Amino acid sequence: MAMPSSSKIFLIAFSISLLSFSSLARDYSIVGYSPDDLTSMDKLMELFESWMDKHGKIYETIEEKLRKFDVFKDNLNHIDETNKRVSNYWLELNEFADLTHEEFKSMYLGLKQDLAGRQRWSAGNGDFTYRDVVDLPKSVDWRKKGAVTRVKNQGSCGSCWAFSTVAAVEGINQIVTGNLTELSEQELIDCDTTYNNGCNGGLMDYAFSFIVSRGGLHKEEDYPYIMEQGTCEMRKDESEMFTISGYRDVPANNEASLLKALANQPVSVAIEASGRDFQFYSGGVFDGHCGSELDHGVAAVGYGSTKGLDYIIVKNSWGPKWGEKGYIRMKRNTGKPEGLCGINSMASYPIKKM
Repeated sequence: MAMPSSSKIFLIAFSISLLSFSSLARDYSIVGYSPDDLTSMDKLMELFESWMDKHGKIYETIEEKLRKFDVFKDNLNHIDETNKRVSNYWLELNEFADLTHEEFKSMYLGLKQDLAGRQRWSAGNGDFTYRDVVDLPKSVDWRKKGAVTRVKNQGSCGSCWAFSTVAAVEGINQIVTGNLTELSEQELIDCDTTYNNGCNGGLMDYAFSFIVSRGGLHKEEDYPYIMEQGTCEMRKDESEMFTISGYRDVPANNEASLLKALANQPVSVAIEASGRDFQFYSGGVFDGHCGSELDHGVAAVGYGSTKGLDYIIVKNSWGPKWGEKGYIRMKRNTGKPEGLCGINSMASYPIKKM
């Protein structure tokens, strides 16, 4: 017997509702909480305890724990409200959820824009190597080409500038030699002290220039990261050094030029990462609010498009648990010369001769 049309409509509607619920459940499993967690103080405390266990958080006093719980609640409300409002990206309850935004900024950024006035040296103002490049590929991903090492973690040391520099040097070294080798950020933090300031910030161009003058960088395993500034180890001549020949600046506020460079190698870029959504970014194409007061050094390692959104792939240095396994896709073609979060403003890349 044929099913009445009203029954068909009901089943279709029921099926759609199940699909919607399933999709919602998957989304909330990704972001680390569910709507039910926000319904009572007891459930919020249970969520907090579960979050503490997941991330290995231990507080020395009850007073500290209560303060952190208040911060956690405020951050959770921001995350939930943002996830309800935006559609291209989403936020999660990550390991930074017990930090106020001011605490987070003081601990995890580190680009010194007050150095930028003297940043564009003549060494980087030579001919833009890729000025005449045409016919760019629609997408590039240097991770798939074997030119990007694992995502590293700067920790609570403002050394992002060193991680950005090293990522670009690791990339060009692989492109020229065919070998991908992890290089030392700690060597820059300890030894590049003429203009850069270790865990208190620095700039990538100065670091490129230092690598040239020092005669290269050592491997990560020969000069491992300790998350603080130490004494410069000058007696490591017995181990291999990885050199660059120089560096070039990408013309400022010119996205077409940035893409030309990025089609040929990973590029060091500076962004404003102090927006609260950056702290809790989990996935998607980020197009949230941010300015162009550059405060964080990262590495652009590709570009592409999805669902009508063009983006740049950015490797961060906050560990693989942040964002998309340590990466963020940042929207491009925003109509602003400086790009989203100022990403087009201050890009540079190392040069390596055979």
